[in-house]
This record gives sequence, C-alpha cells and structure tokens, in this order.
Amino acid sequence: MADTVDPKHLDKRTAERYLRGGQLDEKAYERHIKGLPDVADKATTVETAMEADEDYESDEDETEGDEEEAEEGSEENEAP
Repeated sequence: MADTVDPKHLDKRTAERYLRGGQLDEKAYERHIKGLPDVADKATTVETAMEADEDYESDEDETEGDEEEAEEGSEENEAP
C-alpha cells in the first residue's frame, strides 16, 4: 500500500506544527521534500516600487514632536 500523506500537512507554513503534533510522519515528509523537482532555473527577479504617501508620518516625525512637547512641558514646570 502506498504511503499517502494529507496534502494540507505538506504545506511549508504548517508542516512543523503537524510534525510536533504527531499528525505528520517525519520520514514521509522528508521523502516528499526530496521528491520535489528542482525548479530554481525557472525563478525570475521581481522588482517593486513604492509611491510616496503624503499622509504617512515616519517614526522620526512622531519622535521629534514628542521631544518638543516634553521640552515645553519642562519649561512650564520650572520656577521663575
């Protein structure tokens, strides 16, 4: 009889959990991985570009504002 493995157990993102839980046999998983074809020569490079979002505030902008507020608060607490 052929050693069949549920395809959901073979997903790279969940296989480790199924291995730990005993729902997937480690040897069967290894056989599956070794049996996969090498398709590295079919890979392509993907380039991405992001447009600037004017509504986006960087962490630096927020930090600068917090520092200014802290300085103003400390000046108010100083004795004349």
